Amino acid sequence: MKKLPNRTCIGCNTQKLKKELIRVVKNKEGQISIDKTGKMPGRGAYICDNPECLKKAINSKRLEKCFEIKIDETIYEELKNTMEK
Repeated sequence: MKKLPNRTCIGCNTQKLKKELIRVVKNKEGQISIDKTGKMPGRGAYICDNPECLKKAINSKRLEKCFEIKIDETIYEELKNTMEK
């Protein structure tokens, strides 16, 4: 039986299956985007599909710490819209 990959949510710090989480990616040029396929190249961070986790990540600036750059507000808005769908 194949082992399924687990990742940790940056909001609530719980481990879940990779396919249950939303991946945010920083590419080599320093651009931040949401990776819907889970296969984009670059540094990735994962967050639950839960607005509470997003709120915790924003308040603690976890994405900024993971990627070591200032995160634009449009990325947070895009994540909120993704979670609402």
